[in-house]
This record gives sequence, C-alpha cells and structure tokens, in this order.
Amino acid sequence: MFGVRYFKADSATFAIKTVNGAVSRSGKGISFFYLTATTSISTIGVGTQEAPFIFNLQTADFQTVTVQGQVSFRVSDPLRASELLNFNLQKDGHNYVSEDPLKLGDRVVRTVQSIVQSRIQSETLRSALTQNASMVALLQEALPQAETLVALGIEVLDVSVAAIKPSTETARALEAEAREMILKEADDAIYARRKFAVEQERTIKEAELQTELSVQEKEQEILESRLANERDLLRGEMQTAKEKLQGEIDAEAQRKELVSLSVENTQKEAEAEAFAIKAKMSAFTALPVENLKALALANMEPEQMMALAFDSFAQNAEKIGELTITPDLFGKLMKQAR
Repeated sequence: MFGVRYFKADSATFAIKTVNGAVSRSGKGISFFYLTATTSISTIGVGTQEAPFIFNLQTADFQTVTVQGQVSFRVSDPLRASELLNFNLQKDGHNYVSEDPLKLGDRVVRTVQSIVQSRIQSETLRSALTQNASMVALLQEALPQAETLVALGIEVLDVSVAAIKPSTETARALEAEAREMILKEADDAIYARRKFAVEQERTIKEAELQTELSVQEKEQEILESRLANERDLLRGEMQTAKEKLQGEIDAEAQRKELVSLSVENTQKEAEAEAFAIKAKMSAFTALPVENLKALALANMEPEQMMALAFDSFAQNAEKIGELTITPDLFGKLMKQAR
C-alpha cells in the first residue's frame, strides 16, 4: 500500500539499506520498512560457501591432468564486496538484479585455478601426480594473499585437493608401465629367491663337503695316531726283544764263562785228584803188602771185614780142616745190614 514494504534478513545475510544513494542502515539479520520508490536493498550472504572445482591443465611435458577439489570461503567484509559487485535486490525483495552474487564462487575458483595452473605447468606428469599434499599447502598459503579475494572481502576457510589424475590414455600407459615394473619386480624377486636358494644350496653343499673333509682329516689323524702307537709298540717290542736277546747273549756268555771255569776247575780237580792218587799209588807201591792190607782193614766196616774174611776162607779152603759158623753171627750181620 502506497509503496511501503517490509524487509527482514536472516542471521546469515548482511543487508544494506540505501535511500537516495546513501546507506541509511546495514547489518546482519536486520529488518525494516522501506519505500520501493526511493530505497534499494543489497543482501550479501556471510555464511560459509563451498565451491567445487575441476581443472583440466597441462604439465611441463605437455600431458593433460585433471585436478579435482573444493574450496570453502565466506564474505568477511560485506561492505567492500557490495562496492565492487552488484548485490541489489529487485523490487520484489527476493531476486537479485544481476548475476554477480551467483558468480562469487566462480571468482574464487578462478583464483584457485590460476595458482594451481602455475604450479602444474612447472611440473612433469609424474611429479604432478604426486602433488596433492603440496598443492593444498600452496593454496592455503597463497589464497589469503590473493589481491582479488582481498579486494572483494573474501576469506578462504579451507581448501582441499581430492585428486590429480592423468587422461585416460595416459593413465592406461602409466598403468601398463607400472604393471610392467611390478612384473619386472616380481621376476626380479623370483630370480633373487632362486639365486638365494642356489646360494643356500651351495652353502649347504660347502658345509657338507667341509664336514666330510673335517671327518676325513680326523680319521686320518686317528689312523696316523694308531699307526704311530703301533709303531711305538713294535719299537718297544723290538727293543724288549733286543734287550731280551742281549740278556740271553749275556747269560750265554756268562754261562760259557761259567762252563769254562767249571771245566777248568774240574780239570784242575781231576789233575789234583790224579796227582793225589798217583802220589798215593807211589806211596802204596813203596809199602809192603802186609802194610797195605792192614791199612785197608783199618778203614773197613765190620761187614766188609766179615766179607773179606769169608773170601779169605774161600781162597784157603783146602787149607782149612773144619770151620764152624754159628747162626748168631749171620743174625747180627743181617741186623746191621738192615
């Protein structure tokens, strides 16, 4: 009625009321009545906004990569933003007069793109594919200092890079190369495993041969020790036999000497006895027969004297007339003989 209307902004909207070209009121979440003929209203969203982005860029080696991510921002200085962009509402109080508010996210994305593009163009494909973390760090450092965003009063809250991908053909080529590399590494692993197995087998064989050689050396040492012991034993037996033979030789020499002495003594005894007998015979030859008989009878036993008497009787039997011999005489002789 009469061109008077009511406007109310929500808590996430900064409203600016301009009357006849001069700001009469501004603030977040304000409400007021206005005349449509003389009043213009600008609204700027001050809440957090998110703008996804996908860039097709070219690396230093002329390869195409796709960078995908998202940036979060908000308008921290609405008055400055309203001076550079048109945030005025139509007379209905709901729709914008221009498309500037809808393109605010595009402006932020273009700033992000310029930073990302300058980085990607200085990297090769393989290097660019591994730049996710460093790209995020670069954007977090460069965006707050971007002159365009500072002039628009825009504050970047967060930025993320979800993926940096090559083209489909390049990805297939890289996959094939990576696959070949993996297969080569697998072949190398198999070769290394076989080589290790061969080396282990050789080590085991060498250990077995070394063990066998050690056993043979020990057996040879044992055999040499046994032969040395047998040699010492034979040498000892020969020495013993030699000493025994020498002892026998010495014994035989002593026995020979003893026999010689014995023969010599026997000979001397025989000579002495012969000399004594010869001397006695010479003495007996010089004596009369009666004296010899008397000497013989003096050393005879009674039995011998009786035998001699009977022999004399027998020799002179023709001269004896009668001889009487009593049994007592023979009894005594028999007793003495016993």
